[in-house]
Amino acid sequence: MSWIREGDLNLIERISANILKAGPIPKHVAFIMDGNRRYARKRQVERQEGHSQGFEKLAETLRWCLRLDIREVTVYAFSIENFKRSKDEVDGLMELAKQKFTRLLEEQENLEKHGVCIRVLGDLTLLPLDLQEVIAKAVLATKTHNKCFLNVCFAYTSRHEIASAVREMAWGVEQGLIRPSDVSEALLSQCLYTSNSPNPDMLIRTSGEVRLSDFLLWQTSYSCLVFQSVLWPEYSFWNLCEAILQYQLSHRSLQKAREQHRESQALQQLEADRSCVAELLQHRSNGTPVDAQSRQEALHSYTASREERVRHFLGALQHKRDTFFSDLCSPAVVA
Repeated sequence: MSWIREGDLNLIERISANILKAGPIPKHVAFIMDGNRRYARKRQVERQEGHSQGFEKLAETLRWCLRLDIREVTVYAFSIENFKRSKDEVDGLMELAKQKFTRLLEEQENLEKHGVCIRVLGDLTLLPLDLQEVIAKAVLATKTHNKCFLNVCFAYTSRHEIASAVREMAWGVEQGLIRPSDVSEALLSQCLYTSNSPNPDMLIRTSGEVRLSDFLLWQTSYSCLVFQSVLWPEYSFWNLCEAILQYQLSHRSLQKAREQHRESQALQQLEADRSCVAELLQHRSNGTPVDAQSRQEALHSYTASREERVRHFLGALQHKRDTFFSDLCSPAVVA
């Protein structure tokens, strides 16, 4: 089955989509695709068939999202916690993932037509090497596409992601790229796996479970959370429309909360910069009072140098991550 299903909505679906699009539409939606195993039990089929049906539903849901002008989707495909499942189930999921990413490589023309960029987010070193290699090829093959984005969280948990971001900042300090005083909430956000994406506007979890299960905990602080009882393989266009209606009802309050958070972040950064400048000036002046103009000039200079350090560090971090994927595709690794 294709990653992106062709075909348009039927007449009633098109009318409903146009009505929804008269209001605010989320630009980025995250899905916890829960219920594959319960679906398999319900249908009295093998678990692996439930997971396969879950992938088919993802392909269909991506088509709906494109028709609704939702240009970015993030899905929770495989949690690090899932490694605790039976060996047969984990092996089956790894093989299914390998098949689907291999199929993706065969569909480059279709993905290019729709401009779909595939990103895989998580600790890929936990995966079998052959799966790492096919994922790297798929990511690099769609890297330049920019009309819409599919982020597949694989071997992922939010706590692992945050811990990784902290380690990356520690690496930056150790390498002399940034100073300890440059570390901030905003910088941590830029070190997450999701740094190339805006935070989700809406997160949907299926199957009736009302918890986030360690998924995008940092990124969804100001997102609309929608919990739906339907099992993922049975998800429908109308379930998605219902979720978007919930988003539209809460849109104004979400926007206000986000704006307040951005203002608070900016103020925190300004206060941190002022504190660093005051300490520097005190050290340089040996306690002699410094006039307001000199303090302002010093603040402007410090802020510019901090921003330059951070840009250089983030560039080095991105290069390190890009190199991970390119090395997996090099002949030496494949051999």
